[in-house]
Amino acid sequence: MTELTFREIEGRSISYWAWLGVLGVFALAGMGSFAYIEFAGHGVTGMTNQFVWCLGHVISIFMILSGVGAFVIAAAGTVFNRSVYKPLAPLAGLIAVALLMGGLAVTGFDLGRPDRLTLAMTNVNLTSTLSSNIMRYQGFIGLVLIYLWLLMDWRYARWMKPVAIIAFLWSLSVSTGVGLEFAFLVAREAYDAAVMAPLMVASSFMYGTAVVLLVVSVAFRVLGRPLGEKIINRLKRLLALFVAVGAYMVFVHYLTMLYGAEHRDMVAFLLVHGGAVTLTFWIGQVLCGLVLPLILFYAPAFSRSEPAILTGAALVLIGGLAHMYVVLIGGQAFPLDLFPGFAASSSFGDGAIGSFQPTLVEMLFAALSIPIAGILVSLGIKFFRFLPESLADEVVDPHHKTA
Repeated sequence: MTELTFREIEGRSISYWAWLGVLGVFALAGMGSFAYIEFAGHGVTGMTNQFVWCLGHVISIFMILSGVGAFVIAAAGTVFNRSVYKPLAPLAGLIAVALLMGGLAVTGFDLGRPDRLTLAMTNVNLTSTLSSNIMRYQGFIGLVLIYLWLLMDWRYARWMKPVAIIAFLWSLSVSTGVGLEFAFLVAREAYDAAVMAPLMVASSFMYGTAVVLLVVSVAFRVLGRPLGEKIINRLKRLLALFVAVGAYMVFVHYLTMLYGAEHRDMVAFLLVHGGAVTLTFWIGQVLCGLVLPLILFYAPAFSRSEPAILTGAALVLIGGLAHMYVVLIGGQAFPLDLFPGFAASSSFGDGAIGSFQPTLVEMLFAALSIPIAGILVSLGIKFFRFLPESLADEVVDPHHKTA
C-alpha cells in the first residue's frame, strides 16, 4: 500500500480564480435579492399566507440534509473502520460543514427578522422541534470542526474515534429532527406521519454521498491528481444502497398515507391531479432521483462507466430538490382541513388548492446557499490539507496488487 499524504491545492490558476469569481457573482446576486426582500417585504418572493415556506426553505433543508449525510463517508472510515473511505474523511467533514452553513445562512436570512437570529441560537425551547433543531445544527458543526482538528493533529488522535462516533450519532439526530419538524405538524395532512423521520435520514445519506462522489471526481480530475476506479466504485455502491433504501422509504410513506382514509384526498392530489407538484414527484423525485440512478448504478452497460456514475449522482441531487419541493410546496398547496366533517368557505379561499409562483428574486435568494457552500469548500482545500495527493487504487486499498 502506497503511503497516504494530504496536501492543499496551490489555488493560483486562472481557472481557480474564475471559479471563485462565478461563485462570488451568484453569492452577490443572492445577497442583493435578500436586501431587496428586506426592504420590499416577503411578498415579492411569491410567499403568501398559504405558502410560508418557499424555495429558500426547499434548498435550505436540502442542503442541511446533504451536509449531515456527507459526514457518513467520514464515519464509514473512522467509526466503522472501512479503510477505503479513510482518505475521504477530511474532505467529507469539510463538505458537511460547508453544506450545513450554506443551508443555515438562507434559513437565517429568511426569518423575516435576521437580526434576531441570535435569539433563536441562545434561547432554545426544547418542546419545539424547530427551536431545538437550532441546537442540533450548532452542535453538529462544532463536533465536525473538532473532528477535523483531531484529524490534523495526531497528538490527540486517541480522541478522534470517540468524537467521530458522537458526531455521527448527532448527525442522525439532525436529520431525524428535520423529519420530526414535518411529522409533528399534524394540521398538514401531507406531513402527519412518523415515517417522515426515517425518510429524512435515508434521504440525507443519499444526498450527502452523491455530493461527496461528485466533488471527489470533479476535484481530482480538474487538479490532475490520481483517482482510481476503486474509490469511485465503492462510493457508487454505497450510494446505490442508499438510493434503494430511499426508494423503499418513499414507497412506505405513501402506502401508510393511503391506508388512512383521512389522507387519501391529499395523496391523490400529490400523485395524480396536483399539476406541477405531481409532475415534479413522478419525473423529478421518482424518475430522476430514484429509477434512473439505480439503472445507471446497476445495469452492466453503465455500472463501471465513471460518466454514467456521475450522471447518476447528479440525478440523485436533482431528485432530492424535487423531493423537498413536493414535501414543502405540495404539502402547503393542499388546503388545511380546519373543521373536519364540515365545509369552510370565505373570501380568503378556505378549502381551495393553492398555486405557488416563485419570482426571480426568490430563486436568486434561494440559490444563495449553493455558492456559499462552494466558496467554503474551495477556500478550505486551498488553505488546509483536506485533499489526498492521490486516490489511486494502491493508495485506498491496502490489499491492492499491481498488475
